[in-house]
Amino acid sequence: MTRTFDTYKDNYREVVQSSIDFSGLEHDFFMRAKARILFEAIETRPGLAAVDALAYLDVGCGVGSFHPYVAGRFAQVSGCDVSGESIEKAKAANPEVAYQAYDGGRLPYGDRQFDVLTAICVVHHVPPSDWPDFFSELRRVLKPGGIACIIEHNPFNPLTRLAVARCPFDEDAVLLSPRRTRGLLAGAGFSALSTRQFLFLPWENRVAVAVERALARVPLGAQYVAIGEA
Repeated sequence: MTRTFDTYKDNYREVVQSSIDFSGLEHDFFMRAKARILFEAIETRPGLAAVDALAYLDVGCGVGSFHPYVAGRFAQVSGCDVSGESIEKAKAANPEVAYQAYDGGRLPYGDRQFDVLTAICVVHHVPPSDWPDFFSELRRVLKPGGIACIIEHNPFNPLTRLAVARCPFDEDAVLLSPRRTRGLLAGAGFSALSTRQFLFLPWENRVAVAVERALARVPLGAQYVAIGEA
């Protein structure tokens, strides 16, 4: 996995865009949707402080392409990835973010360090035998009451499967169902579990966002978020 993403460090965005060109949508559309889902997840957790007081970690952050969409919102933004070369690209692109490379085992952070973390389209690249340890590490670095937001491709959506099939670095991806992801969160000790589907519509105006929220339980979104509380 490290070698694979080192290879795509200079053209990651272009490769992803080529895999979704059939949709007629830009990569930015999907990034904005993920950011909206993340902030709505935070807003629905009354135990969390205001966003601008929270420490946020993005596990498997790659070249940091998500971070411009959350810039300035959190008190602290950190990111880590197994691809050291991708981390160097991320540092150059987002100097305000604290980045670290890691070996894919123990996360390079202390216990109970973050309020919110994401793993965005990351778990399907982790060998299934390592999934329980990966989720245990996510819980270890979260403060009590902090949340993990696991965003994954929905294997039941045919257009998602097409995009994955067109993406060269997804060649060995093992897609997880929402139920499987919730089970992994529960197995690692997370509680207050919830799942939400999104990316049903190719628009992002107010009406489209309202419709997306209404469809959140319909298991046909292009992606979903599974949320667990530490």
